[in-house]
Parts: sequence; C-alpha cells; structure tokens
Amino acid sequence: MKFLIPLLCAILSASIAHADDALPPTLLTQRGKLLMSEDFQKPIPSLQAGKAYKDKKGWRLLSGQWDFIPAGLKGTELKDGGRSAFIVYNVPFKSAVIQFDVRLDGCRQVIFRIQDAKPEHICSVRRSYDGFAAQKDDHDHAGPDTAVPFGRAALPVKPGEWQTVVVEILGDEMVTTIGNKTVAGKHPLIAAEKATIEFVVTGESATFRNVRMWEAQANPAWAETRERLRSK
Repeated sequence: MKFLIPLLCAILSASIAHADDALPPTLLTQRGKLLMSEDFQKPIPSLQAGKAYKDKKGWRLLSGQWDFIPAGLKGTELKDGGRSAFIVYNVPFKSAVIQFDVRLDGCRQVIFRIQDAKPEHICSVRRSYDGFAAQKDDHDHAGPDTAVPFGRAALPVKPGEWQTVVVEILGDEMVTTIGNKTVAGKHPLIAAEKATIEFVVTGESATFRNVRMWEAQANPAWAETRERLRSK
C-alpha cells in the first residue's frame, strides 16, 4: 500500500498543474495567495437580504434585482429603480489579481469598479457588446479631478457568450485583459488603499460567475511586455 502515497501525490500535483494551466495568463503580475473565491452556485444570504443587510462585510446588494440561477448570479436593472443594478464585495487591498466570468444578457454595459473606503471611485472596466475600456475614475465628482481613460479595445461579443475578465492592479498600474485584447494604464490614484470591488449592470441583465481574487506579485517580464503593447 506504500505506493498509494506517492501515486496520490502525483495525481494531486498533476491536478493542480492542470488547474493552473487553465487560468488565463497574467501580464503585469503573477498570481500569489488566493484571497477569495465565489462561484455564485448557491444563494448568499447577504445578497438575498437585499438592502436590509447593513453589515459592511462580504457581499452586499445596493440596487437592482439579483437572482441565483444555474448559470451564476444574474443582475437586472429595474426600470423603476432609478439606478443600475449594483452589488459590492468588501475587501481591503492595495494590489491584486481579480478574475471573473461575465455574460451579457441584453444589458447596455457591465461595469467592474474598485472604490476606496469613503467610498469614492478609483478605477473601472466597462464592457459593452463591441468592446471594453479601462480608466482611472473621477475621484471627487464635483471636481477638479476627472476620469483618465487608459484605452479601449474593440472586441465584439454576442449575447449569452461567456468571457473571462482579468484585472491586475500593482502599485500605480492597472492591466485589463479579455480574450486576446489588453488595455493597460498608469496613474498615482491606482496605488491608493482600496475597500471594495463592485459589479454594475446598466440596462436589462448580465450574469456573473467564478469570481477570484489573488495577491499580486510583480512579473519580471512586464517591462518587456509593456513596451510590446505600446508598439502595437
């Protein structure tokens, strides 16, 4: 029976390696310790409680209708709600790799946003049917600060088609990759202390699943990759 231990270890190692190979590649960073994982495959009490849930921990629902369906968590903007469908996850961090799957189910756009504890916007990714954009957000609303676009990538997607979004934050840099397209940018505000990640659905519906967050470690190859992206 002694052979079972090395055999099981070999199988486990192969499984882990296979799981790592399946992850979309990162550019700015390397994934470190897994900080959170949520598949939305079963109801989350704090989201089911809706606005009645006041504790600023874990997931919270701020607006719209959010339903747990077999595919994941579906957010829908309510026509009489006055604002987009909006959920947040409270997690203090400075640098991280954040990954999630999204499916546009008729919405105008999906916004992934990071905020500080005030709360004020730090940065965001906006996905519509024809492409996606990333930016340093307007941090004071009333001025003089304004949003700073990092770029927009043309990347058409069909309704009901799943895509994986990878957002990397390290120091004052932000890199967003969907499929084979990447938008990168740099701004001092990106290095700020962060308090929440947020999902926003504007118009109709979108579905989310497989949300992951890792510690971010510097990627030694990033300088070369950054120059290659700039030359395109």
